[in-house]
Amino acid sequence: MCSERAPDDLTARARIRDAAIRLFADRGIAGASVRDIAQEAGVSSGLLRHHFGSKEALRDACDVFAQERTDQFREEVFAGKIADPGFLVSHSPEMRLLQRYLVQSIRDGSPAATAMFDRMVDLGEEWVGKTGVQTRDARAYGAAICAMQLGLFLLSDQLSRVLGVDLASTEGYVRLNHALIDVAATAMLSPEQAGYLHAAMDRLLDTSPESSPKE
Repeated sequence: MCSERAPDDLTARARIRDAAIRLFADRGIAGASVRDIAQEAGVSSGLLRHHFGSKEALRDACDVFAQERTDQFREEVFAGKIADPGFLVSHSPEMRLLQRYLVQSIRDGSPAATAMFDRMVDLGEEWVGKTGVQTRDARAYGAAICAMQLGLFLLSDQLSRVLGVDLASTEGYVRLNHALIDVAATAMLSPEQAGYLHAAMDRLLDTSPESSPKE
């Protein structure tokens, strides 16, 4: 699925993987049959099974590929390549598809998807440490960021409705990301307000009957 290569340059194994990612992203693993994937890839069902053995093994291979490509994209962004005028234009279609795929994979609840989410949280926590974000709990901060990012895709139908534009389209994708950039760049709470809210959360925990008695 590398953006530098034309579809007819891909090996049969790569074409099958890419076709599976497209169909799994749209339908989920249960909604895409081996025959559907083979037809989308332009190969026989027998060749698909020759390369991957089963649909579940194919899904696992897709999970690994999607996570590796997403990690590579993230590293390139933090390395400053996002400033290249052609970078996002060339990578956006693939990244948007992989984001939809990863969300669908997590929704399906596969063990590989669970491991992927854990890795995303690990990377989020690592990012907090590198950027010096002020937080009392880097692990929870990273997990919250990951959950919010995935939640945007889980709520794509509702967001498309209220914004009046399909988030799967370039226009919708760009509009939402402009808003996300503004959210990330703008402090929504003053330090005083944040302090009040943190204190309120601490009081809630201290007074909860679920809290363990403090020694």
